[in-house]
Amino acid sequence: MREIVLAFGAMAVISVGASFVLNEAGFTAAEQGSGPAVRLDD
Repeated sequence: MREIVLAFGAMAVISVGASFVLNEAGFTAAEQGSGPAVRLDD
């Protein structure tokens, strides 16, 4: 039982860490899906 709880805890820590690192590195959906030719001000 302890191993399952540790595995879920590790999965949560890795998921939150990966989300934070990828957002800081510029791999968000908004940054990947838009290019310099996209006009959002119109």
